[in-house]
This record gives sequence, structure tokens and C-alpha cells, in this order.
Amino acid sequence: MPDGPPFHLRFRAPRAHPRERGGEPPRPRTVEVPEVAGGMRVHVDLAIPVRSGGVARADLYARPDGVPCPVIVSWSPYGKHVREDLGVVRPTSGIPPGSTSAWTTFEAPDPARWVPAGYALLVVDAPGTWYSGRRATYCSPEEAWDFHDVIEWAAAQPWCDGAVGLSGVSYLTVSQWRVAELAPPHLRAINPWEGWTDTYREVARHGGIPETWFWPYIWDRWGFGAGEMEDLEAEDREHPWWDAFWASKAATPERVAVPALVVAGWADQGLHARGTLEGFRRLGSEDKWLVVHGLKKWAEYYRPENVELQLRFFDRFLKGVDNGFEDRPRVQLQVREAGPAHRTRSAASWPVEGGRRTALHLDAARGLMSTAAPAAAATVDYDALGSYPGPSRVEFRHRFEEDADVIGSATAVLYMDSPGHEDLDVFVALAKEDRRGRTVGFPFYGILDDGPVALGWLRASHRRLAEAGDAPFPVHAHDGPEPLGTVRPVRLDVEIWPSATHFAAGETLVLVVQGTDVKKYPKPLLVARHEDSVNAGRHVLHTGPAAPSRLELDLHDPA
Repeated sequence: MPDGPPFHLRFRAPRAHPRERGGEPPRPRTVEVPEVAGGMRVHVDLAIPVRSGGVARADLYARPDGVPCPVIVSWSPYGKHVREDLGVVRPTSGIPPGSTSAWTTFEAPDPARWVPAGYALLVVDAPGTWYSGRRATYCSPEEAWDFHDVIEWAAAQPWCDGAVGLSGVSYLTVSQWRVAELAPPHLRAINPWEGWTDTYREVARHGGIPETWFWPYIWDRWGFGAGEMEDLEAEDREHPWWDAFWASKAATPERVAVPALVVAGWADQGLHARGTLEGFRRLGSEDKWLVVHGLKKWAEYYRPENVELQLRFFDRFLKGVDNGFEDRPRVQLQVREAGPAHRTRSAASWPVEGGRRTALHLDAARGLMSTAAPAAAATVDYDALGSYPGPSRVEFRHRFEEDADVIGSATAVLYMDSPGHEDLDVFVALAKEDRRGRTVGFPFYGILDDGPVALGWLRASHRRLAEAGDAPFPVHAHDGPEPLGTVRPVRLDVEIWPSATHFAAGETLVLVVQGTDVKKYPKPLLVARHEDSVNAGRHVLHTGPAAPSRLELDLHDPA
């Protein structure tokens, strides 16, 4: 954790009362669900004591015969009672309407699939949210210890055989990383499915640039309760730089020792892609497997063949079934071609072994990228906010002469200036063009289909680098401002989030550089936006011997 003064969490009244989203005061009861194969019994509003005070409220989905079995726990701030057909409420999510049961809580497993397979499912309202606990904190050590208590409580119940696993998407994964660090004695395995590990770098501040749409939306979405709630809005204002506060909201996957099936997605650029892959890379467990898809996260979580994969994993590590799960490749990823089309590739590790780190040098005079550095200096400029006549971005192209797979994180090393100004925000994207020069779109953010290959961001005053260790990308310290100063242009090492894309001979990789979000969508669509900009005037990008701007990436021979 960074050195610095101690911090104090801020608290406020709830942003909304539970009844505004259908939440009813606790009323413990049992509901029989005979239509589920073999029957299902739902125990509503169980009270689970936790160390932060009061109780956590949970719903248990279990076999009606009461025979002890393993339990899967999902920990959520979204409301255990919020059961929506995502195929209906989010029609572009890729989930067929009606393919999940009416008992499926948002981003949690479908009880109608898991209970007949011999599991109990416990869905917990995070303490302080809804009618659970006393006051809410988020992504915090306090929350993780409460989750620890719930796991140990569940393991001691007569309907559990002592084996506990964790599953769920997004925040239901964020909470998995944190509690697994604490090594609850009865936690046997986890299934993180697309969830960040570093709240500052992956959600709140992309490259030091404040995220101004999804992150504030989350404050409201997590804000249903009847007691005090952590005031993330005030804390966000008070902590613009990486410090002990943000460190307390970052996972330490090295401490996780239990078996893990980790699932990441290339589509969540600006939300979960980086953190999920970092969680796997840094995971301390010897028994860990990674699956990376290029599609939409909710559709993939509930896809029947992927539920079967989850069941095989938990059957092996919660039930002890000798089903050969250990024989599957340690890493299996989709290499995207166009839209949802992809190839599947196996590897022994992440980052994928065998890549050739390649520098594609930018030439501002020609708008090209090449392995040969340009001999002459050149510059190109654009309007930093895209609000005046003239170019609002610059693009550099590299046409592949042979088939290649671009896999992993990339770095845009850019020598830039903003004349007359002391700071700048730069946004970069990797895109693909087919042989006819048409942009190829990919699934994006769980609900869109016109996304880029990958995205990156950096505020120049945040450009100072920290010790990266074995990270496959530049790590910025975010520990205090570094103005552009008098010696210009300055070097910016822009982290570009991980991806995997196939380029056939004749297809083109495009690097986009501009001063605003590369992908823009109408509000209120939930995508990352960055509207608190320091930009003004023009940005000037320099290339040539004295300013060797380049794109660094890993090229692989197609599998």
C-alpha cells in the first residue's frame, strides 16, 4: 500500500430507498418451486451475522430434500430480489429471451440450472445495501471480511457439506478477488467472470483521466439502502491520485491459493478486460485456468456450454469428481476475426508465450506504421477537442504482408505537445480494416457490436512511470502532477488494453490518436466516457529520429 497520510471513508444517506426498485422489508419465508427439475426450495431473507455489525440478508436456493451439498455464493450490491430476463431488458446483450429462469438474480448463477445439478446457491445482499447490514462500503477490506464471515457461516449450515465456491459477473467477481485473498477455511474454488482488480486504473481513472459516466452511474446503482452508505462521489473528489485509499480498493491476487476458473472478455475495454487478465496473471493459485472470449459477457456467462464448463470445474474442486478438468489447456482464448467470428487458440500461460515484441514506427509525414523507423522528422496535429474545422484525430496504418495474430497488451509511445498548455489528454484505439479498407467492428461493452480492437488513455501530467515488475505494460505511478514543462515534446507511454485479433495478409491495423473518446454513443447508453478534459487548442504528435513515436505489440504466428 502506498505511503501517505491515513484516509477516512466518507458516508452519506442512501441515494435511493430499496422500495424504489422493488425491495421489500425483510420477511423470512420459504417458497416451494416445483417446476424446477427435482424441485427447489427458496429460503428468503436469511439473516447472517457479520463482523461489521448487524446481519447480511441472503436468499438460499436449495434441494427440497435437505441433503447436504456444496454451496455457490454470489455477493452482490444490485439486490438479490432483482430478477430480470436480461434477454428482454437488454435485447442487444446476446442472451436469448427466456433462456434464464425467473429466479435468476442479476449477474448471478441461474438457480434452476444449479440446484438440479446438486448445488445450493446463496445470493447475498452486500452489507449496507438494501436491507442488509448497517452501512455499506465497496471494494473494501471491511466488505471482504464480512464476505469471509458469510462463507464460513454457510459452510456450517446443515444444507452445506462444508465446501463453498464463488461465482458471478462484474462486481460479483470483484468481491471474489477480495475475499479469496483472506483464505476463508471452507472456500474451495472461485469462478471470477469478468471483474476489475484495480478500481482506480480500470474504472475511475483511465490513464489518470476521470471516467465521468459509468463510474458515477455505479454510485447510484449501488446506492439503494436503509442505512449509511460509503460516499464514493466525495471520496473520488478527495483522492484524484493513487494513494492508500485507492490501494485499499485494489485486489492482491497473489494471496489467492484456491483453484480458479477465470473468464475474461476482450469486449470490455474500459471496464473488466485488463483487471480480469491481471487477476489471472498474478493469481497465487497453482490450479488456475483462463478462458478469454471476444463476445458479450452476460451472454457468455449464461450460454449452456459455458454453464457446463462451470459445473465441470466445481464438480472437480467442490465435489471431488474425477472428470479430467485438469487436462484442459491452462489458457484458451478466442482470436477475433470480424464481429463475433473468431478462432480458438490454446496456450500454457498468460501472457501467451512465443510472441515477437515488435515496434511499428510512426511516420507523421505518410500516416503509416512500419518496422523501419523513418529517417526524417515530421509532425502532425489535430484539434484537441474536435470542436473546430480541421482534423480531430490522426491515424497510422500498417498493412500486413503475412497472416499474423496480435495478442496481448500494447504500448503507444507518443512524443507529443500541446502548444501553450501544460497538460493534455490523449485517447488511442487500435482498429482493423479489411482488404477493401472497411472498418471491422467487434462486440463491445456487453451490448454493442461496433467496437474497436483495443483502447488506451493517458493524461500527460500522469505520465511518470512506476516500477512495473513483470507487468506486460507500462505502469503509471499516478502519484502527483508532472506538467509538460519547457522541454517538448514529451514522451507518453500509453497503455493499450489487451486484445487478440487475427490479421490476414492484406488487412490493416490502424492506430487512432485523438483528444476525446474514440467511440462515442448517445446517452444514457452505459459505456465509458471522459468529459472532464484538460484539453485545449491543438495536439502535435512528433515522429522521426529525435522523437521515435511507435506502437509496441506482440505478433504471433497464427495457431
